Amino acid sequence: MDNIILGLLMLSSRTIYQLRSRIKKGLDLMYSSSTGSIQAALKKLLNDGLIEYSEIKDNGRDKKEYYITDEGKRVFNEWINSPIENISIKSPELTKVYFMGFSEPEKRFEIIEKYISVLRDKHNALELLCSEAEETVNSEKYKNADRMVQDIIFYQFSTARYGRDITGFIIEWYINMLEEMREKYE
Repeated sequence: MDNIILGLLMLSSRTIYQLRSRIKKGLDLMYSSSTGSIQAALKKLLNDGLIEYSEIKDNGRDKKEYYITDEGKRVFNEWINSPIENISIKSPELTKVYFMGFSEPEKRFEIIEKYISVLRDKHNALELLCSEAEETVNSEKYKNADRMVQDIIFYQFSTARYGRDITGFIIEWYINMLEEMREKYE
């Protein structure tokens, strides 16, 4: 979460609400967008001197707007330029599937079907994000932007496509599982 926040603050200063909104809009594939996890990361980053904040008024409310420090930029650049670590793909939701043999047989189909519905909602949101990104990449504004801006957009778009595609794969996997379950119980 620390590096996601640093990366977002590299783009612009943001309030906690803006951070949460942006993380929820695609980045929550990588990390939880809960306010608690964001607040914990912000506290750590503040203590480490990697970010700071200024008090602002927004619609008459006092808010903190966070921004990255020079040390935060150095740490972020060190992280972003290091090799990608070999991390296994973890899907905690598979734990429920693993132990589903203990569940009530009549509930199994309902559980899987509801999860497919949740995944479809996520897939639709990612599809919309990808469509917006594709429009941006095909726009004159993008073509006339400087190279760094083009690179940032390109890699963010690539990540959104990954999320969309992997979510599509997971949906198909669960649909196939449902078909196998139906065959098994017929």
